[in-house]
Amino acid sequence: MSLATVTLQATQSDAFEAIQNDALLSSSLWANIALAGLSALLFVYMGRDVEDTRSKLIFAATLMIPLVSISSYLGLVSGLTTGFIEMPAGHALAGEEVMSQWGRYLTWALSTPMILLALGLLADVDTADLFTVIVADVGMCVTGLAAALVTSSVAVRWGFYVISCAFFVVVLYALVAEWPDDAADAGTDEIFGTLRLLTIVLWLGYPVIWALGVEGLAVVQSVGLTSWGYSALDIGAKYVFAFLLLRWVAANEDTVARRGAGTGAEGSPAPADD
Repeated sequence: MSLATVTLQATQSDAFEAIQNDALLSSSLWANIALAGLSALLFVYMGRDVEDTRSKLIFAATLMIPLVSISSYLGLVSGLTTGFIEMPAGHALAGEEVMSQWGRYLTWALSTPMILLALGLLADVDTADLFTVIVADVGMCVTGLAAALVTSSVAVRWGFYVISCAFFVVVLYALVAEWPDDAADAGTDEIFGTLRLLTIVLWLGYPVIWALGVEGLAVVQSVGLTSWGYSALDIGAKYVFAFLLLRWVAANEDTVARRGAGTGAEGSPAPADD
């Protein structure tokens, strides 16, 4: 059995104790648990009068974001999805055991597709294009998890990191070059532009934190500070994003409904009645 397997499974209580004894680390997790719970309640309230099917789909996808997050952060704070791994030779912390919050990658693999699904529905993008981008997004998260957990080789860690960034480029290309035209056709380009900018700017922060934190170059060696970096990005990329999106959809349901009713199964305009 590998060292990573042993440490991730055998030290749950140790991880829980270490988290509770680190005020900076603990607060970064509990703050998100509280915000995720409040956001979920707020989003349910905001969608109470929404009747259009397409708008309901956007609300359902967006509501999953805080629900997944609150479950994930409870897993992190309990030590269930947190463990200690020994960094390989060549790493700045080679031979040292470092706390790994590997559960974050599981969260991102479930929540970020919901963000992209909501954006895709808002912009009325082609189903095949939406599927491709979501697959690339999941690939980004899974290879990011691999980069965080590899203990055999620092080169392999960075190899997975590069692959994860390559998947990210696919997502960025869609958000920058393809989906804006769809949003313009759908009449949702103004709010889409705001949400796209928010998403791109904040999502770019994740690989930067990875590279500078204990998992990468270890320029920042405080696990608590790194955790707060991720948590702050999550707050903006999830809860602020979701609030802005759902507020607009609730106030512009007719725009979303007209676009949904005006397209056929393949995304082309439905024929008008004679």
